[in-house]
Amino acid sequence: MTQKPAYDVDLFVIGAGSGGVRAARMSAAYGARVAVAEEYRIGGTCVIRGCVPKKLLIYASEFGHEMADIAPGYGWTFEGARFDWPTLRDNVAAEVDRLSGIYARNLRNSGVTIHEARAEIIGPHAVRLSSGEVISAGTILIATGGRPVVPTDVPGIEHAITSNEIFLLDHLPKSILIAGGGYIAVEFAFLLKGLGVDVTLLYRGDTILRGFDDDVRVHVHGELKRKGIRVVTHTILKSIEKTEAGLHIHLANGQSVTSEALMLAVGREPYSEGLGCEAAGVARQPNGAIVVDAFSKTSVPSIYAVGDVTNRMNLTPVAIREGACFAATVFGGTPMAFDHDTIATAVFSQPPTGTVGLSEADARAKYGPVDIYKTTFRPMRYVMPNEETRMMMKLVVRPSDDVVIGCHIVGPDAAEIIQAVGIAVKHGLTKAQFDATCAVHPTVAEELVTMKEKWVPSVA
Repeated sequence: MTQKPAYDVDLFVIGAGSGGVRAARMSAAYGARVAVAEEYRIGGTCVIRGCVPKKLLIYASEFGHEMADIAPGYGWTFEGARFDWPTLRDNVAAEVDRLSGIYARNLRNSGVTIHEARAEIIGPHAVRLSSGEVISAGTILIATGGRPVVPTDVPGIEHAITSNEIFLLDHLPKSILIAGGGYIAVEFAFLLKGLGVDVTLLYRGDTILRGFDDDVRVHVHGELKRKGIRVVTHTILKSIEKTEAGLHIHLANGQSVTSEALMLAVGREPYSEGLGCEAAGVARQPNGAIVVDAFSKTSVPSIYAVGDVTNRMNLTPVAIREGACFAATVFGGTPMAFDHDTIATAVFSQPPTGTVGLSEADARAKYGPVDIYKTTFRPMRYVMPNEETRMMMKLVVRPSDDVVIGCHIVGPDAAEIIQAVGIAVKHGLTKAQFDATCAVHPTVAEELVTMKEKWVPSVA
């Protein structure tokens, strides 16, 4: 007589974003019976309202600059060129629909059961769907991601939008104020300016992109202003009034800005509220992040969490790798902890930014004196159009063993270049090994292997 399984499924995944989908499919491949619940759309933040649609908007925003400022230097002229927001918006939405469908199809083809519903944990081995159905599971994986922070102490904040809504606008505003100075705020400031919007960026600090290398921050900040984006620093939102002229936005420094739209990009928070964590005994940090160990296990042995909801390193590829490690650990018989150290990242500013390893400040704090190699120059493609965009490259080297412990690039193709450089930095190559690599000419990337002189700070 066949014994009935102890649980309805071996694994129940809450959230069908990048991390949850990878964990579900790999667990099913290991032979587990898997179900997943998604309250909104299959694909999560990256596919539906993050990396993918944003990158498509960035591509669109670059065309105007290329046609108006770069192409004439190479003999090209474009007459009657115009931009149509509804066409772009609808094409992006269609691509998002296509990708979401692929994610769902891949899940089903892997044998995963999809529940289009919200799930709440009601015990170490059980979840309740918004339909009322209760499902028991040997293991529960939380992969609900994050969501934009919306301040609750600013009168009129209901008139603002976040990065979630920007892709759905009926029309492109003539002007917008973006509150925030992180990568999301910076990326949208550049792309919206490229689409013809008058952009003001509001940041509470002194220089945008806190946490990045200082030379990167200064360089990108300068590019924002050079592109005609107004940058207001050292202040925050105080209140918002909706008037016939638009949103009248009062700032804490006493100034005010009138803008057709206001976008909040003041941070993201783990989306763990209302999941039943307290009832199940799952420990959370004060900001809502689910506490996990190196193997993504929570304080409850049968419940795990991966991705942005853990607030370890909030990047799509990281969530995917965490999901893969979870599946290998729990269902693959191979305990595996993902190494969060030395991960290459990109900011799709214009020009883009690529970075891997330690900033100069963090390197000095950790190791003391470090060697710095850096350069700024105008890329070849900008010379004939007389375009003033500059490239910045920087290597941070540990003197004790000559290992390159940081690389920071701002300029054309920086995001593509940093992926390859990330391999070198991740595996501890030395500056001498960089120098021994023959350059590819003519490219901007060749500067990475031709910088020979150490940077010496000027003495006032």
